[in-house]
Amino acid sequence: MKIGVVTFPGSNCNMDMVHALNHDLGYEVVELWHKDSDLQDVDAVILPGGFSYGDYLRSGAIARFSNIMEEVVKFAGNGGRVLGICNGFQILCEAGLLPGTLMHNESRKFICKNVHLVPVSRTASISAGLDTNTPLQIPIAHGEGNYFLPEDELQKLEDNDQVIFRYSDANGEVNSASNPNGAVNNIAGVCNDKKNVFGMMPHPERACTDDLGNTDGVNILRGLLEVVELA
Repeated sequence: MKIGVVTFPGSNCNMDMVHALNHDLGYEVVELWHKDSDLQDVDAVILPGGFSYGDYLRSGAIARFSNIMEEVVKFAGNGGRVLGICNGFQILCEAGLLPGTLMHNESRKFICKNVHLVPVSRTASISAGLDTNTPLQIPIAHGEGNYFLPEDELQKLEDNDQVIFRYSDANGEVNSASNPNGAVNNIAGVCNDKKNVFGMMPHPERACTDDLGNTDGVNILRGLLEVVELA
């Protein structure tokens, strides 16, 4: 199985993702460039974190118009699985592939630290196989991770089981104290209504190896990719 990892000008987590997928999880990786117009028959696409195009205008607003994104939109429309992490999540929201937007953190400060997540959706593959009683420790590194959606759309998102992760404390309690950026309903990740496009602010690729003292990210990525393997 081939996994495409897209690099935009300003991406800085692309090689982290390539290493995690190839070295830690054993997948074949295809490195895709923002000017490419061919996904090279990959089985899934991942948009990594970073600061595409310097985060000018809004995070992800320029990257959304890259050549490669035209192909990603088509791929997703045909049921292909797409994951955006951090800046990749922002790009997917700007492209209309995911609902909502990512605003500046409430603190107006860049936050880089480990946080805890609880899996929520029982119908989205990326989180369905994870134990809802076992919080995951996953790093965040962002200045604009404050997820927002108007109340009526938010209710539809919740009702349709599209929230994949929420920020929690180490005991799995979801509360304001465990919310690092002010995200509505402590939302750390969502999927589209067809549940083939996923976005999350935390970085599972930075928690995939014992060398880093944390492998909680492995099952998140496998939750996305094992379904593709079985298809």
